[in-house]
Amino acid sequence: MASHKQIRVGDVLIGGGAPVAVQTMTKTETANVAATLEQIRRAAEVGADLVRVAVPRDEDAEALREIVAGSPVPIIADIHFNHTLALKAIRNGAACVRLNPGNIGGRDKVAEVVALAREAQTPLRIGVNSGSLPAHLRDLEYEDPIEALVQAAVGFVELMESLDFTDFKVSMKSTSVPNTIASNRLLSERIPYPLHLGVTEAGTKWTGSLKSAVGLGTLLADGIGDTIRISLSTFQAEEEVKVAWEILKALKLRERGPVLIACPTCGRLQFDMDSVVVEIERRLEAYPDPIEVSVLGCAVNGIGEARHADFGITGAKDAGMIFSRGEPLKKVPTGQLVDELFAEIDRWYAAGKTIVRDERAAAEAAQWLSENEDTSAMTPERLAALEEEAVRAQQAAEAELAERSPVAGRRFSRD
Repeated sequence: MASHKQIRVGDVLIGGGAPVAVQTMTKTETANVAATLEQIRRAAEVGADLVRVAVPRDEDAEALREIVAGSPVPIIADIHFNHTLALKAIRNGAACVRLNPGNIGGRDKVAEVVALAREAQTPLRIGVNSGSLPAHLRDLEYEDPIEALVQAAVGFVELMESLDFTDFKVSMKSTSVPNTIASNRLLSERIPYPLHLGVTEAGTKWTGSLKSAVGLGTLLADGIGDTIRISLSTFQAEEEVKVAWEILKALKLRERGPVLIACPTCGRLQFDMDSVVVEIERRLEAYPDPIEVSVLGCAVNGIGEARHADFGITGAKDAGMIFSRGEPLKKVPTGQLVDELFAEIDRWYAAGKTIVRDERAAAEAAQWLSENEDTSAMTPERLAALEEEAVRAQQAAEAELAERSPVAGRRFSRD
């Protein structure tokens, strides 16, 4: 179930129906202010709402003053083991502090952090990881790792509530995708606080993205989760942000930038679609609007499968076609498909987001399509036409039967 409570991290609302926030974590030494700020800016440019920085040393906590002042997004301080660093992070302007009560040093030290957080109106993130559960739950972890995670999280929530502090969100992460899904489902039923989702130590950009898409995508589709972080083994934090946005866009939870649709290719392919798709994806990064662009590898099914796309191309060996919203725009040589596609997109922007159609070029494109598409392929349009034809035939048969009926036109009464 979705969280009911809402917190504010800087100017970003978390939970309570707010859009799912995208978070990443810097890979730099936080004390290296210039490098850290540069990475924060790159992450923000591709859509990070929040950025977390590691604070394992005093010099990192001190660097927070300058980082917070120069950052375009709210900064979260990540603290382990040393509660005094959490206190310094709050004093130095962190918009939120992440801590694990299980390794911070006991109730008294947690209470000290909570007291200052309340005074400064700084929210906390209570983080539970499968690799750092409290000692009293380690035996249960072997028997029932899901319940161990949930018990740890619930225990920390109860600790916060006993300290009369409710300005927090909760994260509960595992390296196991099934455990991440199952434990967060259970936790969402037991607590009303915002949930931060992630698959911890997910792996490389390839495997980590897949694990995160499966785990986080499943939970988000269930309406569970208020903020997400994709954990990838990469030194480029912005790559995590890009993956997070693709997950949110795929689920229609948020929109940011274009959506690229591309067919999976098959033996009918007659041009170098791999390089075309890569180039289109790269060039689309310069456009801010959530336009849909489709790339079809052949004309076998016409453009029916992508007729909803704002713009698209379908190609053959020597020539291809650019279309918009299912309607042909122009026929162009295959080697010019990408450039001409973006020329049409730019023309659309210049005309106030209105399609500018050259009727002669459109007619030529339509003629090319009719000569190249497979007229026997069962496209959605042809299936719909067949269904309509079947309905009309049924109606005609019923009308004919009514005319032949010996009681047609008579009125009958029980009297």
